[in-house]
Amino acid sequence: MEDIYYGNIIPCDRQIAPGSNLERAMDQAQKCEEKLVSQLEGTQESLLLNLVNAQNEIYSTMAVENFVLGFRLGMRLALEAMDEDDGELTAMEDRRR
Repeated sequence: MEDIYYGNIIPCDRQIAPGSNLERAMDQAQKCEEKLVSQLEGTQESLLLNLVNAQNEIYSTMAVENFVLGFRLGMRLALEAMDEDDGELTAMEDRRR
């Protein structure tokens, strides 16, 4: 817990695996963007770059939102697992008391 408090744990600090589908997709996207930018001028180039930046902002925001939602779901599951109100069944040690 201290490592989390002091910021020593960075769960998103990862490298992309060489030769992975993600690396290939990122390379393809970059090449397409560069090719499009080289074919456009002025307002068109600016518009494309604004679109790409806006898409990146959307993806980044959605990633954070999904992380938070997933974390909350995980905590709810953990809390539910810790709940000892199991309904009609009791643990063997409860019967001995």
